[in-house]
Amino acid sequence: MLRIIIYDISTFMPIISKYSNQEVEQIIAELLATLKKNNASAELSLMCLGNAASIIIKDNFPKQTREQIAESFSAALKDAAK
Repeated sequence: MLRIIIYDISTFMPIISKYSNQEVEQIIAELLATLKKNNASAELSLMCLGNAASIIIKDNFPKQTREQIAESFSAALKDAAK
């Protein structure tokens, strides 16, 4: 089972996701299927996903909050890697 943790950018505390596990898992499956279809190595996959995350942050958050969003995302990623 996938454990989803979202962080509140003002406190960096975990909050409950408003998205269902099913919805999240479906999108992840589609992303992973695309990477597999393109025979992307782990390194290339991480590079693509990291670039996508950067684009999402730049396109969807005000400039003054982008660094906080990136820090929160980084903290969640670090927790997931433990």
